[in-house]
Parts: sequence; C-alpha cells; structure tokens
Amino acid sequence: MHLSHNEDKNFSLTRFESMLKTNNVLFFDSEEFEEIINYYMENGKIALAKKATKLGLEQHPSSTNLKLFQIEMYIFENKLDIAEELLNELQVLESFNEEIYIQRANIYSRKDDHKKAINLLEKALEITEDELDVLNLIGVEYLFLEDYENAKYYFMKCVEEDPEDYSSLYNVIYCFEVLELHLEAIDYLNIYLNSNPYCEVAWHQVGKQYFLLKKFKKALAAFDFAIISDDTFVGAYLEKGKVLEKLKRYNEAIENYTITLNLEDPTSFALLRIGKCHEKLGNEELALEYYHKCVHEDILLDKGWIAITDYYIKKNNYQKALYFIDKAINIDSENVHYWKRYAKINNRLNLFEEAEIGYRKTIELGNYELQTWISRSDILMQLGEFDAAVTNLFQAIEFYPENAELEYRLSGLYYFQNDSTKGRFHLKNALKLDLEYKMILEVLFPTVYDLPEVQKLISKYENTSH
Repeated sequence: MHLSHNEDKNFSLTRFESMLKTNNVLFFDSEEFEEIINYYMENGKIALAKKATKLGLEQHPSSTNLKLFQIEMYIFENKLDIAEELLNELQVLESFNEEIYIQRANIYSRKDDHKKAINLLEKALEITEDELDVLNLIGVEYLFLEDYENAKYYFMKCVEEDPEDYSSLYNVIYCFEVLELHLEAIDYLNIYLNSNPYCEVAWHQVGKQYFLLKKFKKALAAFDFAIISDDTFVGAYLEKGKVLEKLKRYNEAIENYTITLNLEDPTSFALLRIGKCHEKLGNEELALEYYHKCVHEDILLDKGWIAITDYYIKKNNYQKALYFIDKAINIDSENVHYWKRYAKINNRLNLFEEAEIGYRKTIELGNYELQTWISRSDILMQLGEFDAAVTNLFQAIEFYPENAELEYRLSGLYYFQNDSTKGRFHLKNALKLDLEYKMILEVLFPTVYDLPEVQKLISKYENTSH
C-alpha cells in the first residue's frame, strides 16, 4: 500500500507519540525525525521537538540535519555559546552547508549584531539552492537595522522569485510606507498587477496606499477589484467600509461591514464600525446595540467601552458613563484620553477627588494642555488643597509662561491665603497680559475681587488701557 506524503507524516507522528506514551523505543529513519521535529516547531510544540531531536540523535548520531535542529533549539533557548560550539564542530565536517551559515547568522541576530548576520547570510546565499528563504532572512535583518531601502530590495527579490510570497509582498509595501513613498508603492504594485491581475492581496494594498493619500475614490475602486478577485476577502470589505465612512456613505459602509460578519466569525472591529455608522445616521439605539455586541465579542476591546462611554456622555448620563470609562481604563491604564474623560465625568458628578486623580494621571502621562492644568487647579481649590493648586499652576507656567488665566488664579490663591505681596505681583502680571480675564477673579475668588486694594489695581489698569 502506497501512502501519500501527508499520510506518511501523520503515521510517523502517531507512532512517535504512542512511543512516548508507552516508553517502547521504536526506530525511525532520520528523514522521519526531521519531519516530526519540523512539524512540532511549526506548531510551537518546542518540548516535543526537543524530545524528538534527542531521540533522533540517539538513533542517528551522525545526521547533520538533526544536529542543526539541535543547534536551532539551543539558539531558541538562548544557549548561544553551546550552539556556537556545536556549529564550529559541524563546520569542520561540512563547510559548504548553507544551514551552518544561517544558524550562525541567527546567533548574531540574537546578539543584535545584524551586520554580521547579514554577512553570513550573504555567504549562505552564494551556496544555497533555496535562495528565497535566505533572501527573506536578509530582508528581515535589514528591518532590524531600520535600513528600509535595503530591506525593500531583498523583499522585492523574494517576490521576483515567488510572486505568491505574500509575506514578502507585505514587507515590500511596509518599507515603502515607512519611507513615505506611497506613490512609488502604487507604481510597484501596478507593475506586479500587470503580471498578476487577479491578485486580491495586491489590489488590497493599492487601496490602502490610496487611503493613506486620502484619494478615497481611487481607494474604493482598488478594494472593489480586490473583492472581484476574491469575494470572500474579509480585509477588502473592512477597508472598503472605512473608505465609505470617509465619504459619508454610511449605509453602504454598514453593508460592507455586515458582509464580513457573514463570511467569518464576527469581528469586534466590524461591530464597532457598524455602531459608529448608525450613530452618524442618528440611529442611536441601534448604535448602542452594536457597541454592546462589540464588547461582548471582545471584552478587552477598550475602544468598544469608550464608544459606550461617549454615548452616555452625550446623553448627560454621567453615572453610566463612569461605569464604562472604568472598564476602558482597566484595559489601557496608560491612555491619556481615557483619564481625561474619567476626570471630566467625575467632575460633572461632583466627585472632585476622583476628578483630581484623573487630571493628575493625564499630566503624568504627558498631556500638558493648558485646560488640563487649569481644570486640575480649579478642582484642587474646590478640595481646599491651596498649596497643591499653587504648585500645579507654577508647573503650568513652565509650559505657558505668559498666560493671564494662570496668573489670575495664582493672584487669587495668594490673596486668599493672606499673602498680599505675592497676590499683588501676580495680579499685576495678569492685568498686563489680559484685562478681560479679570472675570476669573470675580467668579473663582469673589471675596478677593471685592478687596479695595484689588479694585484699585484693576481701576488703574482700566484707566491706562483707555
């Protein structure tokens, strides 16, 4: 009975796994071991791959390929010195084996010496019969070096070798994008499409480049060609939906997103976008329904929780908004925009301590907008934390050195704390900068505003400005 290659491999795997369970030692030829190890490595079953390599070398101690697998395992485990020693031994016996150069390059790559890795891979390229793999590895090393021109060149060579090597095609376009050569990327893809007119991947990439260039109608045409080439290509429908949103054709966008829900398991992205489109169309309840479907599909999608938060903010239902912003922050606690919303919602609910925490986190995360500093100062004043408010305002002045809103607040705080010298100094600064903003004193510090000394200073500046 003749077994096909796949049946043969499955038979070997079954025998090998039953051997592990029973502890009976069975014999496999070296090629069988290679296939078994390869299978386990491709499927991330490293422990089983190691066992197969060990048993393989016990049965075939002189097999170069099994020794190379063993070296690969050591590199994977970062045992680079052992791997290098074994490679030295192997190179004495097999100086023209390209895999030795490839694994040595792998070691240098692990050590972040990508230039040395490239030199070794170029030697492997001279002797290999399988140029494609080596070209790809060189391209990847150039990516590590952020040398996108050279990376692009090698990935292009891969595509020349195998036009269906889509991972290299994606890498070519990625290099064009990083170099911001969008029109050049489109030219390259058009040349590729002359030979492969029904390649949905290439049309999809053309569409994405036009989208980045904000040429939405051309992007739409490209995504349509991608769908004609493969009407089950989910990525093309999703991108087409995004373009239709930009063109404000929300009903058509919903249609395209909905098609993806029927082609495969619903994606949280598609559900979120359908919700956004319904919101733009004024179908608010439908929008909320889709946002809930979105977070049900992916409970860790913070953007879904934010969409629900914003829905309730618009409805002035801050209690519910607070519940959902907490969920978003639990997922991404480093997001400035989420903390800003958290602060505003708590402020609206008169939960000033929580609002202050929100604004403080926003500043700690690098958001130095004037309004953030001002809002935090005003809340610290509400909490009676006058010294903290003063400190906050001085930090703000480092970013906004001549700002009347900050100076009036400092003046008010100092007068309020009976330090009229500093109060007067900052009031003069403020009046020089902008007389109109004196209403800040009137609203936030009415008792200070009514002080005779303050009124006298204001009158003086009013008279000199006329």
